[in-house]
Amino acid sequence: MTATSGISESLGYGFKAKSLLTSALTHSSAGENNNERLEFLGDAVLDLVVAEALFERFPYAQEGELSRVRSTLVNRETLAMVARDLDLAAHLTLGQGEKKSGGMQRESILANALEAIIGAIYLDGGLAVCRERVLVWFSSMLDRTLPEAIRKDPKTELQEILQARRLPLPTYAVISVAGKPHNQLFTVTCQCAALPSLVSAQGPSRRRAEQAAAEQALRLLRVIPDR
Repeated sequence: MTATSGISESLGYGFKAKSLLTSALTHSSAGENNNERLEFLGDAVLDLVVAEALFERFPYAQEGELSRVRSTLVNRETLAMVARDLDLAAHLTLGQGEKKSGGMQRESILANALEAIIGAIYLDGGLAVCRERVLVWFSSMLDRTLPEAIRKDPKTELQEILQARRLPLPTYAVISVAGKPHNQLFTVTCQCAALPSLVSAQGPSRRRAEQAAAEQALRLLRVIPDR
């Protein structure tokens, strides 16, 4: 079975230029004809399609609300989830080292492959077709989204609180990484001038561990009066 067999059905799109699909599914570890350029293009197209969808769905939402909603829809974790729904991992071409280390399940590789697929569909079929596919793939998440229900992410909220108190910004440090490359657990500390000691938290990525640590700091700050 080739890397492209069966993928058209899960994507809901048949490529006219098969070479575009092949490139979109090829990781840089497998050679020069890889998906990095398509990923760059797909990232921009995805941002446009999601921004346009949110703009139309929520006519009274403010720019900040729309930006926060978009960030919950267009990030590594969400893109990797969509890629898994489309079974992209089964069709990826990776170098032997990347394959042996579990790269087919790595969030970054899956997310990048999805963006490359979007870029490839855009080139192969045009913006209208690409928009239709993206909206189908993201439909359940878009349907569950309400801008007013999206709070600022914990790191942003913590930063704004400290700035309002004229205190230094928090600093984060990774103190340990455990597990295999495709299933890691990060432990991160957060140092915050408003708190007497470090707080720590864990997560499946550095970003999520930092957000969890910021959340811990916010919980403590809510019981500590302003200085």
